Amino acid sequence: MARVHECPRPRIDVIKPLSGPIEGGTLITIEGSNLGIREEDVRGKISVGKVPCELVSYEISVKIECRTGAVAHEFSAPIKVANEAGYTESTVQFHFKNIQLNGLQPTIGPKSGGTQISLIGKYLNIGSHIRAFLDEYECHINVTQASSSRLTCITSESTQPEPIRTLRLVVDGANRTYTCNNPIFPLIHSKGNFYSQHQIVSTEQDNAYHYQIPTPRVCSIFNYTQDPRIMQIKPLRSFASGGRVLTVHGLYLNSIQKPEIEVTIDNEYVNKSACIVINSNQMECPSPSVHLKFVEYKVSLEQMQTVSSSPYASSLGRYGTDIFNKGSTQSRDYSSYTTISNSTNGYFSEQGVTAEAATFVKTRETQLNLQIGFIMDNVHWVRDLSKYFQNIRSTIVYVTDPKYTPFPGDVKLYKGDTLVIEGEQLNIAADEYDVNVTIGTSPCNITSLALNQLVCIPPDKQPAPTDENGLEQPNSLPLVIVRVGRNLRFVIGHLKYDLHKSYSFSNALVAIVIAILIALAALFVVLVIYRRKSTQAEREYKRIQIQMITLESNVRSECKQAFAELQTDMTDLAADLESSGIPTLDHVNYIMKVFFPGVSDHPILVAPKLRMNTPHTPYDTAMLQFEQLISNKYFLLAFIETLECQKTFNIRDKVNVASLVMIVLMNKMEYATEILKCLLLRLVDKSVMGKHPHLMLRRTESVVEKMLTNYMAICMYDYLKEYAGSSLFLLFKAIKHQIEKGLVDAVTHEARYSLSEQRLLHEQIPHSVVVLQIVQDDLDEKIHCKVLDWDTISQVKSKILDALFKNTPFSCRPSVHEVDLEWRHGRGGHLTLQDEDLTTKTINGWKRLNTLAHYGVKESAVMSLIARQGDGYHIHYNKQPPYHNFFYMKNSQSHIIINNDIESGLQLPRVFHLVKPDVPDNYMNIKNAVFSGGTVSTTTCSASNERVNKTIPEVYLTRLLATKGTIQKFVDDFFATILAINEELPPAVKWLFDLLDEAARRHDVDLEVLHAWKSNGLPLRFWVNFIKNPDFIFDVNKTITLDSCLSVIAQTFMDACSTSEHRLGKDSPSNKLLFAKDIPQYRKMVRQFYREVTRLPQISDQEMYTAMQQISVQQSDEFDTIAALKELYIYVTKYWDEIIHALDTDSNCTKMNLSHKLENVAYTLGGEETPAC
Repeated sequence: MARVHECPRPRIDVIKPLSGPIEGGTLITIEGSNLGIREEDVRGKISVGKVPCELVSYEISVKIECRTGAVAHEFSAPIKVANEAGYTESTVQFHFKNIQLNGLQPTIGPKSGGTQISLIGKYLNIGSHIRAFLDEYECHINVTQASSSRLTCITSESTQPEPIRTLRLVVDGANRTYTCNNPIFPLIHSKGNFYSQHQIVSTEQDNAYHYQIPTPRVCSIFNYTQDPRIMQIKPLRSFASGGRVLTVHGLYLNSIQKPEIEVTIDNEYVNKSACIVINSNQMECPSPSVHLKFVEYKVSLEQMQTVSSSPYASSLGRYGTDIFNKGSTQSRDYSSYTTISNSTNGYFSEQGVTAEAATFVKTRETQLNLQIGFIMDNVHWVRDLSKYFQNIRSTIVYVTDPKYTPFPGDVKLYKGDTLVIEGEQLNIAADEYDVNVTIGTSPCNITSLALNQLVCIPPDKQPAPTDENGLEQPNSLPLVIVRVGRNLRFVIGHLKYDLHKSYSFSNALVAIVIAILIALAALFVVLVIYRRKSTQAEREYKRIQIQMITLESNVRSECKQAFAELQTDMTDLAADLESSGIPTLDHVNYIMKVFFPGVSDHPILVAPKLRMNTPHTPYDTAMLQFEQLISNKYFLLAFIETLECQKTFNIRDKVNVASLVMIVLMNKMEYATEILKCLLLRLVDKSVMGKHPHLMLRRTESVVEKMLTNYMAICMYDYLKEYAGSSLFLLFKAIKHQIEKGLVDAVTHEARYSLSEQRLLHEQIPHSVVVLQIVQDDLDEKIHCKVLDWDTISQVKSKILDALFKNTPFSCRPSVHEVDLEWRHGRGGHLTLQDEDLTTKTINGWKRLNTLAHYGVKESAVMSLIARQGDGYHIHYNKQPPYHNFFYMKNSQSHIIINNDIESGLQLPRVFHLVKPDVPDNYMNIKNAVFSGGTVSTTTCSASNERVNKTIPEVYLTRLLATKGTIQKFVDDFFATILAINEELPPAVKWLFDLLDEAARRHDVDLEVLHAWKSNGLPLRFWVNFIKNPDFIFDVNKTITLDSCLSVIAQTFMDACSTSEHRLGKDSPSNKLLFAKDIPQYRKMVRQFYREVTRLPQISDQEMYTAMQQISVQQSDEFDTIAALKELYIYVTKYWDEIIHALDTDSNCTKMNLSHKLENVAYTLGGEETPAC
């Protein structure tokens, strides 16, 4: 007993690893406390479930290492550790897994080793000790890149080229093998290689080597081949900026997965670049850039020249040797690889100094000789070609970059024939195949490349006014670009065609004109008929207008009285706002509401600072590489365009990708602006080619529409918060106040005061206002609260909470489900009022929710809100039934559960508030229950099931007009606020409108279409979103009834932004009729707003850049961009082949090797199928 008291039961803190093979042998480390005083205390008392774990090592009380036993099949169990005081189970489980080994890639590598192989299978990253063998050669495991489905290892050196027949993976006690199953063919052993009956053939044609290497036919899963051999490199001359494609011939080049070329000087590394393997005998490598070393070399030469009297006497030191003082060097004709003697006669003719010799003398001091080497896994001798391959030329000569002279005045007139571009030293390290000339996006075919002149033939017709990437030019002329290799780009200027061609008219043209005249005549007849019918429609429209004016005059007095009452209440509200402020959402919640509506738990919400304190995983490293690719404009544009071309990339995916991209770019808003501009211009080009260009930006049909929404939301946040938000909040409060002045059905959400006919209470139900006195323990004095005697208890609680927590953020105040309503009835004691209790009336199987009238509450009754107490009724509401059995409606006022499954066997009572739906007793249709209007007795509110005749529609319209007239001023004020020009207006609005104006001018678009673009871009895409969803910017509760009214106002604003006239008729919806006479005035305000924005001073690029930088700083580190990148990478893995193909076919992406960089991301990632952690 003393020892039990001395050493309590074990406590387990750390267990690693948490999984191992079913064969056992996994060394488990258990760390904690109270793990015994000696080994005997725990020996034999350690197990994984019921599987014993043999004790291997022991540290007193704090650490145990044991080895698992074998099991028959996969299973999971907690780890148990016991001592004399008892046993403890771990909270986490240990998993026994059956390892699967399915293959490996690549299947070829050099005998020197160093090839990274990916082992493919299942549960490859479990256990405590992992080893892999290719036959008897060990493949060294890289545990940092291990995942469940992929394991990487580095091959060791082989004694000779040979096929590998078996891959063996040893994980603790498990031993898995992967063996080839192909039949073995007769083999010929030739110089250490295994081939079928073929021969190696070597030919030399035109100084090029061609090798025919037979394919290994032996049964193997991997082949050690001869190490690569370099036979020839050409050309051996490059400009200092590099990028010239060097063709490398050799043997076994395809055994290297990612070869690289490097240049050195006196064994000092200078730079390197990635090569592309064409086949086993050839690869292409861009010459690495040595610009910095070249500058250093030129400075060294200038310093030496200041102390040397002879320009030919100074030595070039470590950077090279003067070409006239060495025994021989390569001439400019690198294709033939001839040499010149150290005698100058090699460059001088009998007639005197030639032009080429003069140029050579001029440029001789700007040549830098570097040694070429290759990085090919563990093949070390290809890194020092001068030592191991002395028979090939491996010195590359770098010369000064060429200079191309821009067009004088930036514009050149082209009158036909050829285009001549002047320059200096154009062909000293390049030929026609290394130079690419584009006019706009069209190629200019090069015919000659001389020392100081390039000649090419432009296209017959003037190309589109863009640069080589398709970006529009401001002067509407195509831009001439010269690219030398992959690294040098020269902007020459703009080319203007001045070609005069005569045109002849054929007889077919005459026939076309006649056909057009006939069509015009037929059109005239159609117009006459249309005019007659439109006149009839005009008369009908006038009649409807007169009726509307008459109806409005009938309710004008009611509207004036209601508006006066509302104005008094709103004045009090405005005074409260000055002290407490508007409950605006913080920036993070605002962004989440707009970017990911309805999503409350997203990976990007993890604080970036927390991630910085955690160790980086391969996922994080890969995502940082992926972020660099996203920061490349050409990659991001190609990525988005490729996704949108996929049939399975639906609207939800487009919205998600747009939001994720904006999350990644929130810290680089200036870059986001550039990307958005490119995407918008592409969308414009696509839209003007379609039949309905005015529909551009109307719907979310591509990524750019949602990106524009998100972009404007970011740019408009401060504008909403500081300026326009107050008028929107007052409009929201005015509608809410007006709705709650009348009865609202708690079940169907139909209200007496509404703007929507769908949510209009069709019955005349007598009711009265009751003023309650609210007494709370934490308040010094009573609060008066106006309610209705036919309000449900939840509705009363909601109104009391509104009175107690004026302008308090909705998320910071108690919910109606967290409090009870207590009636303090003097000597009668305290009574807790509920929506349902034992006194609830049931009528033909329907329960009517309790109201104040049900309890007999009168004027000046004393009420108090108390903390909610549990009972059977409350439990009923808190537990939400299965979705397939019930329809669950939630708002701030009540939770109503309505039976929607007559076969479920659950017979919960059906409830109603004001109107009992007219359905059979054993069934309830949800649509009717929520949206249909029933009628009740005018005296008892629904004492019977019989329905009275529905009121005529004009009465409904009168009620709608009364509500509209009451809140009219707040609607007008809001529209006037958001359609006003002031210094608070974000520059993004002017930038967007200018972009659309320029695009319209360029495409000669009709003004009506331009108006539609602007309306779709800002009012409809931004403002309508916030009118319908004020909870996106405010911390408020939007009920279903409120939502229906806001939708009517949003539709009115949409109609005001439209240029087409909406003709009203007898079948027109009520929401169109409500604001029919106001639409023309609103439409004038919209047009005036567009005109004033156009007149504003143009936003310069620098101003826009500064504004975007400020926004970037304000919202930096708000979201976890690594998580957003992981979500984006899901689409990369899903459409991998298509994205790689797009990057390989795009010239800009190819020049930057973007597909190779994306493959590097996958390589770093370790081949995970889903990037979500």
